Amino acid sequence: MQTLYIHPDNPQPRLIQQVAEALTQDKLVIYPTDTSYAFACKIGSKQALNKLKQIRQLEDKHQFALMCHDLSEIAKFATVSNQQYKILKANTPNPITFILAATKDLPKKLAHPKKKTIGIRVPSNPIAQAILQQMGEPILTSTLILPEHDTVLDDPFEIEELLFNQADMLVNAGIRTTKLTTIIDLSDSEAKLIRTGAINPESIIF
Repeated sequence: MQTLYIHPDNPQPRLIQQVAEALTQDKLVIYPTDTSYAFACKIGSKQALNKLKQIRQLEDKHQFALMCHDLSEIAKFATVSNQQYKILKANTPNPITFILAATKDLPKKLAHPKKKTIGIRVPSNPIAQAILQQMGEPILTSTLILPEHDTVLDDPFEIEELLFNQADMLVNAGIRTTKLTTIIDLSDSEAKLIRTGAINPESIIF
């Protein structure tokens, strides 16, 4: 595993470019978000997706999510009504994953097999934003929770030790405050709270 030490508030452009190149080359990357460390891979990368599924021991019915630079990137992969867009706009960037109906442009392996949905998230983390800007497209993201662990890993040195021969690259930005994202399902007629996380549900604007 290659480790890059990137400044949490002022990411070095040269190193961000290396992360984007690794993602483009179908590598599985571990990077910081505004809630915790997470896995990232390029949309459509079978090689990186298979590694991710193997590491996390994910079932086929797992709900995947895309990390987006801003709301303008969502339309290609998720169907958004005017009302849904208002909710998204009022609550991003934030540690909230919104579940939306997937479009046909989304690779079938990423959509929920039964519900045909995809998670969408816009982060505020400077490193995550810099990577997304460099990529010019959303990336597949997945929380860094290992099968034998109950909580998200927050120490990059522990992550390196546990996954040094499984993931391809680690962005070390120091120890993160580990919180889970709040998950809101907007795929039905009524918004539904799926998981309470970093954001108090009462502060979400509907």
